[in-house]
Amino acid sequence: MKRMIAGVCCLALCCLPLMAQKHSAKMAGTGMTDQQFVNFAAQTDMVEANLGQLAQTNSDSQAVKDYGQMLTTDHTQDYNNLYAAAQQASLTVPNAIDTMHNKTMIGPFQKLKGKAFDRKYIEEMIAGHNKAIAVYKKEATAATNPQIQQYAQSAIPVLQKHLDAAKALMKKGK
Repeated sequence: MKRMIAGVCCLALCCLPLMAQKHSAKMAGTGMTDQQFVNFAAQTDMVEANLGQLAQTNSDSQAVKDYGQMLTTDHTQDYNNLYAAAQQASLTVPNAIDTMHNKTMIGPFQKLKGKAFDRKYIEEMIAGHNKAIAVYKKEATAATNPQIQQYAQSAIPVLQKHLDAAKALMKKGK
């Protein structure tokens, strides 16, 4: 009996590094299902479109207002593209911003105006688009559904355009 328990313990100890590796891979975003990606992409599109509208009313800078308009237009179009791809893939698309994104992404911006809004908005757009591009690139190669894979591939250039424009605004000090 002692040998059997010792054997099970040794086996468990040998498996721990593999289990930890799988867990850290999932935590790094490498274990995302197509449905999880669709949820992520839909929340991203809705939040970006909403923040773009806020930029048009809360910013004093015409350049930031124009950037916000571009994001509203592009992310609304992207949401429609996502919806079409998800339908073909028999996946569901959220149609409202969830509580967490509403509280953490939209809420803080509703209180800001002028230069304070602009600074925070551009910083968040750079960080958010960097993250989104990494997730989309992963999905463009790892999606199990060809429609979702194609959608992710087609969205990357638009996300890159947004990132580049946000970096240009940051350089100008807007």
